[in-house]
Amino acid sequence: MVIDVEPGAARLLAVRDEDPQREWDRLGPWWPETYPGVIGVRDRRAGGAWLAANPATRRIAVLLNRADTVALPEHEVHTRGFLVLDAVTGTEPAAHPRTHGFNLLEAGPDGARVISWNGVSRTETPIGPGVHMIAHDGLDDPQTARIAHWLPQFRARTSDAADDRWWDDWVQLLAESGDMPAEDDRAIIRDNRPHGYPTLSLLYCVAEVGADGLRIHDEPFADPGHWSTAH
Repeated sequence: MVIDVEPGAARLLAVRDEDPQREWDRLGPWWPETYPGVIGVRDRRAGGAWLAANPATRRIAVLLNRADTVALPEHEVHTRGFLVLDAVTGTEPAAHPRTHGFNLLEAGPDGARVISWNGVSRTETPIGPGVHMIAHDGLDDPQTARIAHWLPQFRARTSDAADDRWWDDWVQLLAESGDMPAEDDRAIIRDNRPHGYPTLSLLYCVAEVGADGLRIHDEPFADPGHWSTAH
């Protein structure tokens, strides 16, 4: 995920990797009774979300997996998808959540932050002004190959705040990433099977929050794991 933070505003680009056999739904108001007004990309199996947005509060949250420091018995594991829904409605994650590890990125009018959980401790990292990237470790982690390779390019391609199609240059970088072979860990469009995981990139989402409200759009990949959108 890439995020550009300014005072009172933020723009982000997020790519979702998941097992394509796990059913999901595109952006929509899938939780009208429990989270009225919230829209998100829903995981049908567990009922939660990978990404969610609340237009009323101008808040958005995205969940990324993170490795566990200790193994939690599978029958005790709670789904992480509701952390995203809670975040955009103002509920903090528990100090010791019974979930696998995660990075939970939140952005809204009051700023942006990453809440991380590794199975032992929870940390919070404020996101300062400028363009940042995060995957499955720390914010702007130079040891993450795709961050080391692409973050300078995303920073160089940041559009003017008044640009109505600010995401076009960033999406072009996604397309360039799609030219990399699956086994290259610098790739953003992922086919993780060579790395031992069944997950592939399924869609990207762009979102903007600021004084004028919240704007969000998702675009599935026609061929999971490859740059091939439906436009």
